[in-house]
Amino acid sequence: MCGRYYVDDETAREIEKIVRQLDRKLLIKGEIYPGQKASVIAREAGEAVLRQMEWGYPAPQNKGLVINARSESALQKRMFSESVMNRRCLIPAGWFYEWDRDKNKITFKPEGRQGMFLAGFWKYFSEGNRFIILTTNANASVRSVHDRMPLILDEEGSRAWLEDEKMYGQLLGLKPDIRLEKEGFMQESLPL
Repeated sequence: MCGRYYVDDETAREIEKIVRQLDRKLLIKGEIYPGQKASVIAREAGEAVLRQMEWGYPAPQNKGLVINARSESALQKRMFSESVMNRRCLIPAGWFYEWDRDKNKITFKPEGRQGMFLAGFWKYFSEGNRFIILTTNANASVRSVHDRMPLILDEEGSRAWLEDEKMYGQLLGLKPDIRLEKEGFMQESLPL
């Protein structure tokens, strides 16, 4: 699961590797929570562009938000399949958070590089565009804290996620081998 992530100035430099002309006014920085607007990279007219979208699809029967989808089953879920096939996006992040069993907030940063791209998809709703982050089984860096983690793509995988109409199915099965540094923790209650 990915319940929060963070965007900083270093993340903006990573975005510039994918987005040719970055409008920094569209970059929302700081800690990103479900339900709030965030900056995502989408594809429009053959170009990667930065757009602001809200994090989370409305849940059935208006029971909150759906913020994550399992990469292993997203194509089989009616709620997600069409978006995964046609409206993929990248969510730039400096780091993400998970909570351990004692509800301590743990920070996970990529080891040896600045920022990362999380795989996602989006859809238009009456109130605007909304996105979801794809998750996968946790790798060794995260497993001791949580059994799920965001589907993290390297630069080549990120481009393929946005541009290659045949490759996205393979990327859904990717097991991220990125090493993540686990940093301190803060006592913070999980939101209800």
